Amino acid sequence: MHFRIANKNQRGAALVEFAIGATVFLTAMFAVLEFGRALWTHNALADAARRGARYAAINAPNQTAVKNVVIYGDAAGGTKPLIPDLDPDKVIVEYSTTPPFSLAMGTATVSIENYEFNLVLPFLGTSIQMPDYRTTLSAENAGAPIPGGAPAP
Repeated sequence: MHFRIANKNQRGAALVEFAIGATVFLTAMFAVLEFGRALWTHNALADAARRGARYAAINAPNQTAVKNVVIYGDAAGGTKPLIPDLDPDKVIVEYSTTPPFSLAMGTATVSIENYEFNLVLPFLGTSIQMPDYRTTLSAENAGAPIPGGAPAP
């Protein structure tokens, strides 16, 4: 009889313990998922800047085509960006020489600036300012003769 009274006092304790444990577990799980998404976005932005700089270093200067390579992965453009919310205003293309750009000398720099990573959790409703990504590569002559030098092999 004594045990029945003790059991009545414990009624609902399992539910409270489950609620506390589930809250901690789900919070940790969503934190890991958001961190993974942020890390993927960081790597994708760094790769997009490298890809754009590589394209700019070996092709004639065309900022629209370079931005398309960074955003869509194709110089012709596309409809869906590889990285969500990446638009042409955030991509900056610079050449170290004045036009006409020579493929035999100079550098090409591609930067991605002011990118906001939006968290997916609705109750947080915030975004994280990602760092600026910048890649500079020396331009390649791609077989064109070097001015004042020997022809390229």
